Amino acid sequence: MAAVQESKKRSRKLYTNHAAKKQRGGGARELEVGMQGILLTCNMNQRKCTAEAYSLLNEYADKLYGPEKFTEEEEEEERNSDEEEKEDDDDDAEAALKKEVKQIRSSTAKKQRRFLAMESGANNVVFVRTLNIDPNKLVHHILQDLHTTKKKKSRVILRMLPVSGTCKAFIEEMEKYLGPFLESWFKAPNQGTFQIVFKARNSSHAKRDEVIKVLAGLVGNMNPKNKVDLTNPEYTIIVEIIKNVCCVSVVRDYVLFRKFNLQEVVKNDREPEDLPSRVENCEEGKVESAKETESKSPCSEECSAGTPKQESTPTDDPIKRE
Repeated sequence: MAAVQESKKRSRKLYTNHAAKKQRGGGARELEVGMQGILLTCNMNQRKCTAEAYSLLNEYADKLYGPEKFTEEEEEEERNSDEEEKEDDDDDAEAALKKEVKQIRSSTAKKQRRFLAMESGANNVVFVRTLNIDPNKLVHHILQDLHTTKKKKSRVILRMLPVSGTCKAFIEEMEKYLGPFLESWFKAPNQGTFQIVFKARNSSHAKRDEVIKVLAGLVGNMNPKNKVDLTNPEYTIIVEIIKNVCCVSVVRDYVLFRKFNLQEVVKNDREPEDLPSRVENCEEGKVESAKETESKSPCSEECSAGTPKQESTPTDDPIKRE
């Protein structure tokens, strides 16, 4: 009898594991072109990072947009799901199949929620897709509050970067997409000082030099009054490439909010010029140094998210090499 029950448990476990893998492999839970959301970096604990992200994002989203509303069916599904998880796992394969169907229906409802964690395609990076929410506005609001109150609200999350737009990570596609995307900030009569922060993970589709040169050219052509400022720019163009997806956003207060690092922004204030030139890259486990140059570039490049301290002078090479 015991052997029969053990056999049923094994076959149910094999089924549920296969179904879970099939659902994950379907692409619906992975970062894709066309999405908006938030990238969160952590240090070897993505599950806890995701839990902290849900808690933090919902806390501030409730303040900005009001509590999230659910239908009666969604609330019932959530209650049933919680109750089923508490029950003993001794039912047969047929019951496991019914349970899986319920979970799939529940996951369909979850896809319509304002936050949904997805596979980013890189280690120690979590992507949270947003729906009907401006990720740039939400992230800035969170960092503004943390900077003001100095109250630490996360232990695992390191950096929180908004993703206002995504496109394919090929230089032709990026140039085509980023032209209209950047107009809101840089096309005349709009203007501002800027820098560019670049990071690529698990990707070799777009070369760093090419991306920086294209971006600098686009911004310069929109308005000649757009000037580089590597010390305290009005705008920071964040480019994060993961596999074949390019995530981009334009943010304010990048230096003030310590490069959008939740652990650093709650520390005592320091003047921008007093910030250390060496920044620990927790995601990659490296410490990289921002080097001074004698040339002035139309933008700066940071592969470890560190902001260069020095402005440089015009040169044929538009990036800073490390």
